Amino acid sequence: MPVAGWFTAIECGIAIAVIALALLQVIIHLVAVTKMLAVLQGGVDAIAVSTAPVGPVVDSVNDSLAPVRAWCETV
Repeated sequence: MPVAGWFTAIECGIAIAVIALALLQVIIHLVAVTKMLAVLQGGVDAIAVSTAPVGPVVDSVNDSLAPVRAWCETV
């Protein structure tokens, strides 16, 4: 094989190695982002539970206090 062929093969090998390392770096960053998003999703779920609508609870409390309201209106 002529020298130019060896030179081209070495250049291609270096290019493939550099691209492989770059893709490996991208994979590592994507794994880190995935873990961070999982943590954030847990926080978002906790906030969603904490800020759930309280309408049914308020209606239940109002129903329970109806006799007190009626007594206060008669006094």
